[in-house]
Amino acid sequence: MTLQAAPSASNSLAPASAWAVVPPLGNLDAYITAVNRLPLLTHEEEQRYARQLRDEGSVEAAGRLVLSHLRLVVSISRQYLGYGLPHGDLIQEGNVGLMKAVKRFDPDQGVRLVSYAMHWIKAEIHEYILKNWRMVKVATTKAQRKLFFNLRSMKQGFKAEALDADTHRETLSEQEIDLMAEQLNVKREEVIEMETRLSGGDILLDPSPSDDGEQAFGPIAYLADPRHEPTAMLESRQRDRLATDGIAQALDTLDPRSRRIVEERWLHVNDDGSGGMTLHELAADYGVSAERIRQIEVAAMKKMRKALAEYA
Repeated sequence: MTLQAAPSASNSLAPASAWAVVPPLGNLDAYITAVNRLPLLTHEEEQRYARQLRDEGSVEAAGRLVLSHLRLVVSISRQYLGYGLPHGDLIQEGNVGLMKAVKRFDPDQGVRLVSYAMHWIKAEIHEYILKNWRMVKVATTKAQRKLFFNLRSMKQGFKAEALDADTHRETLSEQEIDLMAEQLNVKREEVIEMETRLSGGDILLDPSPSDDGEQAFGPIAYLADPRHEPTAMLESRQRDRLATDGIAQALDTLDPRSRRIVEERWLHVNDDGSGGMTLHELAADYGVSAERIRQIEVAAMKKMRKALAEYA
């Protein structure tokens, strides 16, 4: 995408291309220097370009609005360097927020783009930090997000006061916790929980072996519980279903004689704990040989296995 500069405008943006402001070789310092040289737009120019974008969909107007506010992104991104993330990535995410703000900006609202864009720039940077600060996301709710981005600065202020008073504390006092909860309009328990999350770190549940072949010790060694292992739980649940509903459905596929033989041979238990009727007892009951009862039992079990397989 190429943006042609207006030759007659005295304060037109210097580069003819939107990408000309990005120096070669990815030099971040050169990029910051370049965007700081881009001239700011007057209120009248901003209004004119914003209306051209809104009414005509002018890409050139959008480019001029974005380029003239790149320095704002650089300035805001510096406020988040304490999270240990690359400055270039923070600027990149902030630029995404700036482009979203330019797209949604309404010049008839009576505000300057710089004021409107700050919200979108910070929102994109906040989202990037929350996703990348740690492997496990530490803030998901609105209250947790507020705590995440305010707890650190407030805690640093408390530390500064403690140093002035010649006291050294790493944890928050009860009074400081209550003060934070009141100022941020959150529950006291939420302040304590977020402080615990921020003071901790990510730990691998199952660390890989070290270079010398030694198995590293991880929480998986004492957190594992075979009774609650997902595969074992699924298998146990499946066995329970087969032993109840599955058996009942398989028995329904048998004729009355075959069903009684299976029930007496395998499912009936006497009060003294002994099993059901023997082959000879069933043979005498039906007036056939014990071998015939065995054949009926084998055929019935085969039919039940097929029914159970279909049920499973």
